[in-house]
Amino acid sequence: MRVAIIGGGPGGLYAAALLKRLDPERDITVWERGAPQDTFGFGVVLSDETLGGIEHADPVVFRALEGEFTRWDNIDVHHRGRVVTSGGHGFAAVDRRRLLTILHDRCRALGVTVRSRELAPAAAELAGTHDLVVAADGANSATRGAHAATFRPALTGHGCRYIWLATDLALDAFRFEIVETEHGIIQAHGYPYRPDAATFIVEMREDVWRRAGLDRADETESIARCEKIFADALRGHSLRGNRSRWGAFTTVVNERWHHENIVLLGDAAHTAHFSIGSGTKLAMEDALALAASLREQPDIPRALAAYEAERRPVVASTQRAARASLEWFEHLEQYAAQPPRQFAFNLLTRSRRVTHDNLRLRDTDFAAAVERDFGTDPDTPPMFTPFTLRGLTLRNRVVVSPMDMYSAADGVPGDFHLVHLGARALGGAGLVMTEMVCVSPEGRITPGCAGLWNDEQEAAWGRVTDFVHTQPGAAVGLQLGHSGRKGSTRLMWEGIDQPLPDGNWALAAPSPLPYRPGTSQIPHALDAGGLARIRQEFTESARRGARAGFDLLELHCAHGYLLSGFLSPLTNRRTDAYGRGLAGRLRFPLEVFDAVREVWPADRPMTVRISATDWAEGGTTAEDAVEIARAFADHGADAIDVSTGQVVPDERPDFGRSYQTPFADRIRNELGVPVIAVGAISSWDDVNSLLLAGRADLCALARPHLYDPHWTLHAAADQGYTGPGAPWPLPYQAGSRKPPTGRTDAPRPRLTLDG
Repeated sequence: MRVAIIGGGPGGLYAAALLKRLDPERDITVWERGAPQDTFGFGVVLSDETLGGIEHADPVVFRALEGEFTRWDNIDVHHRGRVVTSGGHGFAAVDRRRLLTILHDRCRALGVTVRSRELAPAAAELAGTHDLVVAADGANSATRGAHAATFRPALTGHGCRYIWLATDLALDAFRFEIVETEHGIIQAHGYPYRPDAATFIVEMREDVWRRAGLDRADETESIARCEKIFADALRGHSLRGNRSRWGAFTTVVNERWHHENIVLLGDAAHTAHFSIGSGTKLAMEDALALAASLREQPDIPRALAAYEAERRPVVASTQRAARASLEWFEHLEQYAAQPPRQFAFNLLTRSRRVTHDNLRLRDTDFAAAVERDFGTDPDTPPMFTPFTLRGLTLRNRVVVSPMDMYSAADGVPGDFHLVHLGARALGGAGLVMTEMVCVSPEGRITPGCAGLWNDEQEAAWGRVTDFVHTQPGAAVGLQLGHSGRKGSTRLMWEGIDQPLPDGNWALAAPSPLPYRPGTSQIPHALDAGGLARIRQEFTESARRGARAGFDLLELHCAHGYLLSGFLSPLTNRRTDAYGRGLAGRLRFPLEVFDAVREVWPADRPMTVRISATDWAEGGTTAEDAVEIARAFADHGADAIDVSTGQVVPDERPDFGRSYQTPFADRIRNELGVPVIAVGAISSWDDVNSLLLAGRADLCALARPHLYDPHWTLHAAADQGYTGPGAPWPLPYQAGSRKPPTGRTDAPRPRLTLDG
């Protein structure tokens, strides 16, 4: 087999060495346009997992690396004159030049031809003379660009500028330095890669970079300016560059990684932000997987398909974590005022890979200090601390998220609703929310939607609230809404968003735009009379909700329903006072909120659910969401329930674990408004982490409560908690003695920098 490798970085060289070691008969050539020691950056961080793979695949490389590593356990967060240390993190770093030397030596010893200072022929040309072409030519891959129609790359730029520097200051921890300047916040990521040297990456938002005049600075001036900014941290030591220049990180994603006998590896295939330290790690793991696939599969096409299938999920998970981490640093200023330990905890858990329970294993004392600052004791997990909104004190921070059940008859909730909501109240949640309860027959999504426009419905809801209130400390909330243009459709399991086969009712919306063009009914645009009528329907339903005994009322302004339709520029095309800019689009939802707040009891809280982004071009943005939340808070909203999307059918959500929580986080920390976070929160560890980091005040979970009505009680049992925040009903108390399963005596994890 003849193999051509384009790019002599760690990924390309390691792939060459592995492929040659596994089959010495292979003819392998590496092209590298630079000299053997030409490289950017200084230190490389690798995980124990990666090192284990290297040890298994090539003990010679592993032994050479093992003698070069600088290891340490601590992370130090320097902010506002305080240093907060967290231990137990297990880092290992090596000089990037030494890594390249080791890999060059190994390639030469195995008989790989390395053609340094030589530009490789085009991949298409090499593909005609070689059995396999490995494109390890970096984030700006010419191979990827030449075959873009096949690889279909997506390159996403981000909002910070950074420069890769080094210092002779000896560090004994991974250090985050946060400096607040007249231009804005500037941060440094520093870690040792030799006993006498450390990488020192300086980063800031682009607007800060421009205000500081660094956009006009060359390498020499940039180094001098950074030395001045971080003078206290450097303690008289200098910084140095290595062809260093300011850059903006680009996330690279490809729909395909291979084309015929050409395959992408490392940054050519994918990039992950340096703040989780995974670039070289991913490239070397790619090399391991590619070599294994070529050994295990009978031919090259199947080997490349197997390589891609194995690596894609791992890389996608890493890129999600990296995206969360880089966005945290882009918005670092919103956390600047947090107390020191909470700020450090927030930083450590920013990528969602490190969690509260994980930190308890790594550094028990640090985690306990964060818990004390939060106001809880070691025996009470944060999720089981109470939370007060107006006159309502919730027994814990868990909310059963509103979920449409499509099981009402003529809007009347029946036994199903009593059992469904009652079971979740028995299950220990602090607040159980109804599904969207519709304010009129025409405001229903489907014929099975619940309502609150007549006496029979009011009495039926009173039966539900009466039962919930038999449970000590349990609370039940009413979500009021109107379907708008998304109404008159079949039950979810009969065809979601599909019009009824007969018996349809007329739809109303801010503008005459169907939800699904060609399928959905065209709504009529509401005139002044229609707006007044709907506003009155909301107030009448709110009065009924108060009489029915609900503890909290939430106004549904999300997911493309009527009030959400007014807020989004994609669904509100009005040119009158209820349209045009954001202030106009807010007008009617705020009028409804004010009318409802006036009739809702003063001691009972009101919240508002919003879609913080439409996940669609030209729609509501995260910046818009902050202003929407600000407006509702100014009008008296006690908390903002922050969801996303479902406004237009062609949305492109960025799904992933806790994927909606950054929007809640931003609103809470920019405005100081209590928020309810939602969106793929599935574990009690996630809930505790979000609360301790100050990203949410309450956490709403939907599907976990469908799977397990007693999710909250089981979370208490798993954590060994038996206090008042999760009271077991007396008939169930025998089940509360289940042994805890959420903690183990497993060894403390030793991970590399993964956010």
